[in-house]
Amino acid sequence: MAVRPILRWPDRRLRTTAADVAAVNDEVRAIWDDMIDTMEAMPGVGLAAPQIGIALRLAVVATPPARGGAVRLADPEILHASVKLREHDEASPCLPGVSALIERPRAVTVRYLDESGAVTERDFVGIEATSVQHQIDHLAGRMYFDRLSKVKRDMLLRRARKVD
Repeated sequence: MAVRPILRWPDRRLRTTAADVAAVNDEVRAIWDDMIDTMEAMPGVGLAAPQIGIALRLAVVATPPARGGAVRLADPEILHASVKLREHDEASPCLPGVSALIERPRAVTVRYLDESGAVTERDFVGIEATSVQHQIDHLAGRMYFDRLSKVKRDMLLRRARKVD
């Protein structure tokens, strides 16, 4: 297990759609372990494999300790999203020092392959729902600021350049 370096925006790999996972095996489990170590070192509430330069549809989402620490997801897809929205101040270690209020569905049902390779469906609510949606965006080559208007996105990216 190791903390991996995070890619920084505008690295073009962050805009690449990640490949499907052929099978959950020991290599995938080792990547998840590194992702959890990296997420906890940030600290953060989720991480997608493309953020550490791995172009696979893998993500981890932090959960409260009572629920087991972190959910490991391969090939996640949103099956259902609530109509009710939730606003949250989102950020990314790929673009440090800036954040933006993003509105996303408050709850989502996600289908994914779990640690054993079994197809699993799980409901995520609140911050977990925000995080899993944020990670799924990364897997599709999207960043949270893509959800902003052009004016707000341009302002955020200008602020980020000043922080750098």
